[in-house]
Amino acid sequence: MSDKKKNTPKFSFNSFWIYIPIFVILLGLSFFNSGSLASRDISKNKFEEILKANDIKKIIVENNNVAKIFLKDEAEKKEEHKQLTESPFYRKGTPLYTYNFGDLQNFENQIDHEKEKLNLDFDKSNIEKTSLLENIFNFLPFILLIVIWLFFMRRMSGSGGSGGAGGQIFNIGKSKAKLFDQDTQVKTTFKNVAGLEGAKEEVQEIVDFLKSPEKYTKLGGKIPKGALLVGPPGTGKTLLAKAVAGEAGVPFFSLSGSDFVEMFVGVGASRVRDLFKQAQQKSPSIIFIDEIDAIGRARGKNSMTGGNDERENTLNQLLTEMDGFGTDTNVIVLAATNRADILDKALMRAGRFDRQIYVDLPDLHERREIFEVHIKPLKLSDDVNIEFLAQQTPGFSGADIANMCNEAALIAARNNKEAIHHQDFLDAVDRIVGGLEKKNKVITPREKEVIAYHEAGHATVSWMLEHAAPLVKVTIVPRGQSLGAAWYLPEERKIVQTEQMLDEMCATMGGRAAEKLIFDKISTGALSDLEKVTKQARAMVTVYGLNDKVGNITYYDSAGNDSFVKPYSDSTAKTIDEEISKIIEGQYIRAIDILKEHQDKLSELAEILLEKEVIFKDDLVKIFGTRPFDQEKENEVVNPNTEE
Repeated sequence: MSDKKKNTPKFSFNSFWIYIPIFVILLGLSFFNSGSLASRDISKNKFEEILKANDIKKIIVENNNVAKIFLKDEAEKKEEHKQLTESPFYRKGTPLYTYNFGDLQNFENQIDHEKEKLNLDFDKSNIEKTSLLENIFNFLPFILLIVIWLFFMRRMSGSGGSGGAGGQIFNIGKSKAKLFDQDTQVKTTFKNVAGLEGAKEEVQEIVDFLKSPEKYTKLGGKIPKGALLVGPPGTGKTLLAKAVAGEAGVPFFSLSGSDFVEMFVGVGASRVRDLFKQAQQKSPSIIFIDEIDAIGRARGKNSMTGGNDERENTLNQLLTEMDGFGTDTNVIVLAATNRADILDKALMRAGRFDRQIYVDLPDLHERREIFEVHIKPLKLSDDVNIEFLAQQTPGFSGADIANMCNEAALIAARNNKEAIHHQDFLDAVDRIVGGLEKKNKVITPREKEVIAYHEAGHATVSWMLEHAAPLVKVTIVPRGQSLGAAWYLPEERKIVQTEQMLDEMCATMGGRAAEKLIFDKISTGALSDLEKVTKQARAMVTVYGLNDKVGNITYYDSAGNDSFVKPYSDSTAKTIDEEISKIIEGQYIRAIDILKEHQDKLSELAEILLEKEVIFKDDLVKIFGTRPFDQEKENEVVNPNTEE
């Protein structure tokens, strides 16, 4: 019974239900006031009998076909009429009989003749009368049009009959921001935000400004207007803003940039005005605008395709509110975006967003802290090594790590385990980076042999080069779009030297070099390798200035204004192409030379890979011995590198 009660839908009141009893009441009043409840239809003989008895006081002809007959007071007391006059529905002064006479002219001639003949003294009158139902049916098309119009207006204006801002057509210019105050406290604090130490220090000052502004204003300082959180997706910008709301304990207005956009002209600017008006009334307060690039895009950049005037009006209103005449209100604007390069310069200047806080991808130490947060609700086995997992996930954002922990839990549940083991986390990394294993993919023995030598070529060259990342794991099981995958252990470098880039390129070309050396043929399996080395070589020549012939010149424009302009001459373009080709071919020949020197070990490694399908670092140590350039450090991490 309790389950049934829980599943029973709750009663919800709708304002439209009020109109139903009102309509019933009006219909009832019309029915009871008609005065026809106690009247009785009579025949021609009965009418003539009443007429000749001179009992009629008044006759009213309705709509030229029905006669309403009113009797005299003394006539109502007669025995033949008492049955009707004593009815509970009868009211004094209402017609007692109704007579449908047919033709009006004949009826009038009859009563005139009888009136003159018998010297009768009743009155007669003609009226046109319609009922309430007839009136409703006459106006029904107009009523339906009004109902349909109201329905669509409510749908267009937002949340039907919710009653909130934007719920009615007249509130469409109101702000859609969600307010978090003492009634709806935000429980997220800086303790829930792992890593991001620099960003947390910046926003901690904003919290201090709001908690004790006199500490700063007494020295003549001004409270900053806003802070812009910039960084890649999934790094925790929105989470950081929630933590600010939880720490500050002041009213917090949260909304997205797209909430200002509407199909009606002028709505965006109106919502901006209403938002800041509400924030000023509750100051000190915080306004958080997520994905501000939806309205903050640089103006005048869309002249070729036609600019969006409505979005520009919204941006202009935002600029005015952030730096208008009323600058004495303690309202701080936080905004988040991962596309700061396209924002309008007027929005980015000091006085509006005084601070730009860059929220970068987490490093090794921060990834370890993020793992500690996300594994708390998980049931872990004793063999889980958080330090190793942090090393194995370079380039992962906080959202990626959360997804990885969830994926590991799903994998463990799929295998009917009681707890999540370390291998489940490793499988989750493989699943996220490489995709699902495709064990049923049809691969011929010849193709499998080519793939094995290709991956063995990568492993051999990377093991023999000083600056190449040492291999950790190789597999020839198809995964995602790749036919094989090699996992390496590179350093997290802040700067990269020329020798390091060349060694990485040589190791990348090791797969194709092994195919050429062993089979004297090459295949399309090195597509991702070629794409990678071509980008690296082009960056060396045109971006980083690492080529002697082109020189210390970069053709990179960080502002992104060179999309339609070639910043070098045709002769320089030819030189660039030649140097890129020379770098790639040089590393390709170098890889072949290394593989020729260790061809027997290359074949041994490929045979083991064909047999086991997956090999690890220990297998390479058995074949090649200890790596001669073993410079592993504590902060080394594992990075997947997949080849097709």
